[in-house]
Amino acid sequence: MDQRREPGRTADEPGLWVLLCYRVPREPSAPRIAVWRKLKRLGVGQLGDGLVALPADARTREQLEWVAEEVTEAGGSVGVWLAHPATVAQERELAAVMAAARAAEYTALIAAAEAALGAEDAARAAALRRLRGELRRITRRDYFPPRARDQARAAVEDLAAAPGPDAAAAPAAGRELP
Repeated sequence: MDQRREPGRTADEPGLWVLLCYRVPREPSAPRIAVWRKLKRLGVGQLGDGLVALPADARTREQLEWVAEEVTEAGGSVGVWLAHPATVAQERELAAVMAAARAAEYTALIAAAEAALGAEDAARAAALRRLRGELRRITRRDYFPPRARDQARAAVEDLAAAPGPDAAAAPAAGRELP
């Protein structure tokens, strides 16, 4: 588990998590959807309806406090809590669910990088820019990195290093005919 431990806590004790307990009015739906999208971008673990969690550090706490302000501005009710899971098993289960969600995102990124390998130079360059950005976004919400993280990085690096179909045609086009 990559989560930082508090002083005095051992590896066999659950770590500290920041929880957001929220309820956003159904109408208008735009604020509710905006909150849901922000939580998804943060990579939260869903504990139940209106209850999400992230491993606690200054950054994650601040991020959930910002979301809490948005919930309040939308007329909802919200609370930000710091808590320890009751058991290490509960913590591991939540971490595994979060890691599996990131692994699925990395797998989709790998497939996109492999698909872009055969594209023309301009399309491959555009795909490379998009995939590098997506890799950065996924990595920011990846608190428990799965093996697929390294594979995704390698796939994007392979895409950057691969010569495109235009490169193979360029030398032939420049040759003089006898």
